[in-house]
Amino acid sequence: MRVVIVGAGEVGRTIATNLEDSHDVVIVDCDSSTVDDLTYSLDVLAIEGDGTNVDWLLEAGVDSAGLVIACTDDDETNLVTCGAAKTVSDAFTIARVKRRPLLETWQGSQGAFGVDFMVCTDLLTAQTIFRISGLRAAQDVEMFAGGLVRMAEFDIDPGSPVADLSVRDADRYDSLTFAGIFRDGDMIVATGDTVIRADDKVVVIGSPDSVKGFADDIVTSKANGSKEVVIVGASEIGFQVARLFEEHGNRPRLIERDHDRAREVAEKLPNTLVMESDATDAEFLAREHIDEADIVIAALDSDEKNLLVSLLARRLGVDRTVAVIEHPEYADVFETVGIDVAVNPREETAEEIVRFTRADHTEKVAMLEHDRAEVIEIEATADSILTGRPIAEFTADLPDGVVIGAISRGGDLVTPRGTTVVKPGDHVVLFVDAEVLDAVINDI
Repeated sequence: MRVVIVGAGEVGRTIATNLEDSHDVVIVDCDSSTVDDLTYSLDVLAIEGDGTNVDWLLEAGVDSAGLVIACTDDDETNLVTCGAAKTVSDAFTIARVKRRPLLETWQGSQGAFGVDFMVCTDLLTAQTIFRISGLRAAQDVEMFAGGLVRMAEFDIDPGSPVADLSVRDADRYDSLTFAGIFRDGDMIVATGDTVIRADDKVVVIGSPDSVKGFADDIVTSKANGSKEVVIVGASEIGFQVARLFEEHGNRPRLIERDHDRAREVAEKLPNTLVMESDATDAEFLAREHIDEADIVIAALDSDEKNLLVSLLARRLGVDRTVAVIEHPEYADVFETVGIDVAVNPREETAEEIVRFTRADHTEKVAMLEHDRAEVIEIEATADSILTGRPIAEFTADLPDGVVIGAISRGGDLVTPRGTTVVKPGDHVVLFVDAEVLDAVINDI
């Protein structure tokens, strides 16, 4: 299938990287140096041009495209691009937007703007932060099989009870699968003999209760969940995070420096305590007992400010910090200095869009460690190599780097074991090394 991507920033590049091996990808961008770089770094056709111009879209072959993805940093450009594409093609169009009101307008009249699917970056990021905040030590959290299955990635601290245990010894849970371990830049497929080390990142898949039980067991702090929440910055992301916590019965605190914005969000969030102040003021943070928070979420307008606020919170004794970052290259720096989780809105957006490109094969996709591995959900068919045989038998036909994490069957969770037989219609959640992903999708 021909896929036309308009916008070659981080989102567009990530999508193109995921699709270059399986699709005919064309990228349109206004910047000549970016186009030159893509030409030599990816197996795609890169064109310098304006995606809102029908002539340039036709140059990119939009009339024969099955999918058009508009993912520049400008909402209006993305909407116009989709509308222009619809005038000359029947392609499915996806638009990335930042502002939630545009999403709400589109939801009220689907197909508006010439957009078939809309991805709201700020809302996606807020949802990710909310999911992560609900599990201690979690780096990433996703739900599969309609909420029946949860995947989570956890940091293992040096003092964690599971450090230096084998997976076999650490596995005390009825419905949990240890899928993979990230260690020093390498990805390790977990087996019973794999030893969990301090500073590893461990990926588990299972029932929500079992994943939460594992989260509770691996931490050394005595904090009891994320009940006391402090959000720094009433940006759209910060506002949406507070709204999500309110909807789930929490009463978060939100710190915003700008008087007008503080007043605006206070009127919209009746169950949030909005404080007008500079969150980089250490004396203010101490005076307001921020140290009593279970989690501090930094959602200010710059990476540097979010880093400073997170470090101040850590210094005061806050157990867990989450920061929004716009530049993914800073993620390792944030985590090196002690910030627990760094969430990049562009990565979240790219992940959501990539899911749509796999619609014929997968129900859902979650990317891990900057797409070092993925967790995918597929529906097993009668002719799939997954069905009709015990797992221990058909895994030999799959590439190395694949773990069957969970199975949903008729609304019930089946924990996979070597003797488990996958049936047609089962929803299977797999952990897959990104290097063999295309081969796995083709095989199943």
